[in-house]
Order: sequence, then structure tokens, then C-alpha cells
Amino acid sequence: MLAGPIISSLVGALEGAVVVGGLSALGGALFGIGIPKDSVLQYETALKADKFLVIANGTPEELEKAKKIMSDSATKVDNHSEEAVSA
Repeated sequence: MLAGPIISSLVGALEGAVVVGGLSALGGALFGIGIPKDSVLQYETALKADKFLVIANGTPEELEKAKKIMSDSATKVDNHSEEAVSA
């Protein structure tokens, strides 16, 4: 699931992205929306290995449902909530 606001954030970050600290433009965009750098590096590595990255944005209940659905078939499911990112 990709929601409008998160797409806008990613596109905006990609348009103005400068490759910094070893991150690609996509990595910079993910970092710009609050994903920790160590996770961004893991995601970039996975994408280079032809794996998928799914980003879900929603209420805590919607995210829990998405996590349950993805846990059945995903190799790894991470949660980067605003509270976790701010901490």
C-alpha cells in the first residue's frame, strides 16, 4: 500500500536528493521521511538483489493488519512508526 502523502514525500525528496553518506537518491528519500539510515542501507541492498520494498502508511490498526498479511509471505517486516523514528 502506498498512500498519497507518502508518495508526495518520496517524490519531493527524490527530486531534491543529493547522494550523501553512501545513500542513493531513493535511500536519501527514505531517510528524509524518517527511516533510520541503517534500515535504509539494508533496504537498498535488498532492492539491488531484486527484492521488493513495500511501504504501508495508515492508522495503527491498518498497519497491524498489513503487518499480519505481509508476515505470511515476507522475509522481513519492519515498523518505523513516528514514535519509533523520533526516539
